[in-house]
Amino acid sequence: MNSAHSPLLGLPAAEKLELVEALWDSLGDSLAEIPLPEWQKEELAKRKAAHEKDPSAVVTWDEAKARILDGRR
Repeated sequence: MNSAHSPLLGLPAAEKLELVEALWDSLGDSLAEIPLPEWQKEELAKRKAAHEKDPSAVVTWDEAKARILDGRR
């Protein structure tokens, strides 16, 4: 870690969490500046093509969540 960040390490957990939340929220303002790696673009294109080929092969969020909680796939 950068030595400039060292003072942050001594903060109480609650203050660290507030800073993390503020940083996370601020990322939304600069998403265009964050490059998307080529492998992610390829994966997104692959998944989009699969969905367009068979749009019925989806599950609802509730079903996916239930499967995860039940240990199913």
